Amino acid sequence: MAEEKPSVQRVDQFILEQIDTVPHLEALLLAWRKRPRAWSVNDMAAELYVPPDQAAKVLRDLSARGFLRETFQSAPQYEYAASDDQDRLMAQVDITYRHELIRISRMIHAKAPSALRDFARAFRFTKEKD
Repeated sequence: MAEEKPSVQRVDQFILEQIDTVPHLEALLLAWRKRPRAWSVNDMAAELYVPPDQAAKVLRDLSARGFLRETFQSAPQYEYAASDDQDRLMAQVDITYRHELIRISRMIHAKAPSALRDFARAFRFTKEKD
């Protein structure tokens, strides 16, 4: 099966708008690649080489954005929330990240922190409809 050529603009826009940190991107890609596996916080922490509290935050953030779905066993677990459109985008993100790891990582690191972006969004003015 041939890989679909990534739309750089679409991938970059997704990264800029939806991904806060490299662990966020790597957790999402890992959940997508291993779907339908459900991930515990500790399993994801071990895969990402981050502390469990950081993995828990990443998983909660991705769940709040609709990329992961939280399931409950004895403890919360997270699985990829699939849709055809999202799967196509994730395939493009995966290809782009594998081929342009440094560029994508730099793009993520260059972004303002998510709390600052959320604060700025709260003060955006929108044109009122007549």
